[in-house]
Amino acid sequence: MRIPIIQGIIERRILVNFRIDPEVMTRNLPNPFRPKIIHGYAMGGICLIRLKAIRPRFIPFPLGISSENAAHRIAVEWTDNGHEHEGVYIPRRDTDSRINALAGGRLFPGLHHHARFNVNETSDRFSVALQSDDGVAKVSVVGQVADRLPESSIFRSMDEASKFFEGGSLGYSVTREAGKYDGLELRCRRWEMQPLNIEQVESSYFEDEARFPKGSVSFDCALLMRNIDHEWHGREDLCCSNGLA
Repeated sequence: MRIPIIQGIIERRILVNFRIDPEVMTRNLPNPFRPKIIHGYAMGGICLIRLKAIRPRFIPFPLGISSENAAHRIAVEWTDNGHEHEGVYIPRRDTDSRINALAGGRLFPGLHHHARFNVNETSDRFSVALQSDDGVAKVSVVGQVADRLPESSIFRSMDEASKFFEGGSLGYSVTREAGKYDGLELRCRRWEMQPLNIEQVESSYFEDEARFPKGSVSFDCALLMRNIDHEWHGREDLCCSNGLA
């Protein structure tokens, strides 16, 4: 789906990340995606993002809309026309914006579900929870700014983690049509992340044992971005055979 270039401000973006057994993750990915592996693990997560002044590039600031949004995402690779690509597969998007929920998959990429968000935050502490109207998605995250990654993280440094997730700027989202994925690329004016110490994390998606059997998924780390000027660029749809890989 091709859209006008959209610009705005990422007021707050939290990436909550889980390391996953690659074989299990492969079973949960549709064609043509395969897990992007880091130190023997697949990596999935939740992006909790508050966007401000979102508008087509030709409309001046401060006009635009603001919204709380969540995307469940999996770091992936795929082959298209003989070329290798990397990015994220997005099986689920949720938003508190009725406009986004109505327009998603029609006027801009990706099917969006409406959800109720409960957000409490200060300069260094964050609490974000959501419950989707359809009852499928439930997320709760509580954490505070930290000066280092958890010792249990598979990432060997903050620099390694930052570069890994910067590679996921191109996302392909589930649409209303099976086997078709809408493409959207995030371009940030600057790429700056810092670690969060997570005190509580719940995710109905990653805790679903029908999808991820017990022991196949573990919390790894969480990262924060704030006040980032950015643009969204629509990319060509990816159309593949139906069904999982």
